[in-house]
Amino acid sequence: MRNRHNTLARSSVLTQRAALMRSHLNPAEARLWAAINGGKLGVTFRRQVVVAGRYVADFFASGVRLVVEVDGGYHARRVRADARRDEKLRRAGLTVLRLPAELVLGNLPEAVRRVREALAGHG
Repeated sequence: MRNRHNTLARSSVLTQRAALMRSHLNPAEARLWAAINGGKLGVTFRRQVVVAGRYVADFFASGVRLVVEVDGGYHARRVRADARRDEKLRRAGLTVLRLPAELVLGNLPEAVRRVREALAGHG
């Protein structure tokens, strides 16, 4: 019973954290969101959503099980941790696409092209 309680508590904390993150997108996330939301790429993306029960994804297209992460400078110090996270997500049946924030801000068409390419791999 204790493990179930811990799991429910963690889930609640993650859901609250995701809700807070939805209201505070960074500039790169906001820019990419404007380009992919509303079915613009033929699928529905949600932003800052809990996936695989324990991770908050920047963007998630559940219909094709695609996670899109926008990585800023913080992620340069988290390469190993991000790789472990990505592997766990892959084992959960998800595809992970990481986009550098600099790419999203400096060349949005290329960032969107990469998202489209990842989506095409699911068609």
